[in-house]
Amino acid sequence: MGLGGCIVLVAVGAILTFATDWEMESVNLDLVGVIMMLVGIIGIVVFTSVLKRRRGMGVPPSAGGVTEERYRRYE
Repeated sequence: MGLGGCIVLVAVGAILTFATDWEMESVNLDLVGVIMMLVGIIGIVVFTSVLKRRRGMGVPPSAGGVTEERYRRYE
């Protein structure tokens, strides 16, 4: 699941929790919304930590560029 999917989970969970007033006998939609928001937030945290770890593995560029010197022999 990518970052977009996690954001969608948080948004749909918030809509179910705060913006609806449906009532069902067997399902508590407020609890389902809270669970969806928690899963989305956990997904965002995991995704950003993995992304940070991937970015940190690279070799830092050197301060100076590589110079190549060629000498010609003049006769």
